[in-house]
Amino acid sequence: MKPDTVYKSALNATLQLLGNGEFAAGLPSENLLRGKIGVSRTTVRKVLRELTRRGIVVQEDGTNIPGRPVGKDDLYSEPETTSRNEHVEQQFMEWMLRGGIKPGTLINELELARLFGVATNGIREFLIRFSRFGLVEKKRNSGWLFEGFTEDFALELFEIRVMFELRSAHLFAGLPRESLLWGRLDALKHQHIDLLENIEVRYHDFSSLDNRFHRLVNESSPNRFIDDFSDIITLIFHYHYQWNKADEKERNKAAIMEHLAYIEALQSRNRRLIESACRKHLRSARNTLLRSLAK
Repeated sequence: MKPDTVYKSALNATLQLLGNGEFAAGLPSENLLRGKIGVSRTTVRKVLRELTRRGIVVQEDGTNIPGRPVGKDDLYSEPETTSRNEHVEQQFMEWMLRGGIKPGTLINELELARLFGVATNGIREFLIRFSRFGLVEKKRNSGWLFEGFTEDFALELFEIRVMFELRSAHLFAGLPRESLLWGRLDALKHQHIDLLENIEVRYHDFSSLDNRFHRLVNESSPNRFIDDFSDIITLIFHYHYQWNKADEKERNKAAIMEHLAYIEALQSRNRRLIESACRKHLRSARNTLLRSLAK
């Protein structure tokens, strides 16, 4: 992981809460704040020190209260809050998306490393993991071959995704109230609301938010095999369907609404509501993916 990515993500989450007026009456205690943004007390203290240094938080009668307004320049950019593995994943899928990479395309590790600004071993690790699912193949003396996606592959993968995510969603409902995942879920809820309010100009930002939301749900499943497989499922579903640009803004707006219903169901801990919201959203994701494959 890049240095300080956890801290930078925590700072961004706190800034977003401040910007949304969440702490208008004063910031909560360190313990409550760390639960809300899902980080350690050490990280929370580092965040508060930085916010105080910038004048975004000030002390009044021993209480931390909002200072100057939060500006866009106060937030770290997405690359600064992304781990190396996530950076390579995002860059690779963007490369395929923007470059129109077709099945049969040869992939050169060195060229991608230069393009993405990472070491070649980071590219190689990603391609090796990707290759286990038949999407890329190592060719002797000629780099890697992109095999591409098929409808059958997508449908098989979707069946696994439904099983894994339903299990994770049910487990999420059973998390103890002190779990850090609840704080991170609440922060994501506010980010969804903020994006919805600015959907006309920011609808392209949904992909990253979608990715983070589903990864968070799957974090409730402490199973290394599910974690590993969920990564590839997330990677494919949260980038590949972007290839269909028709009605993207409308689709993303509808998906945000489904996410918010899903989040509220999770927060209710009602298993019937959770399963209904999860299945409804996954049906939409399946339809979107199949439409993208038909293009």
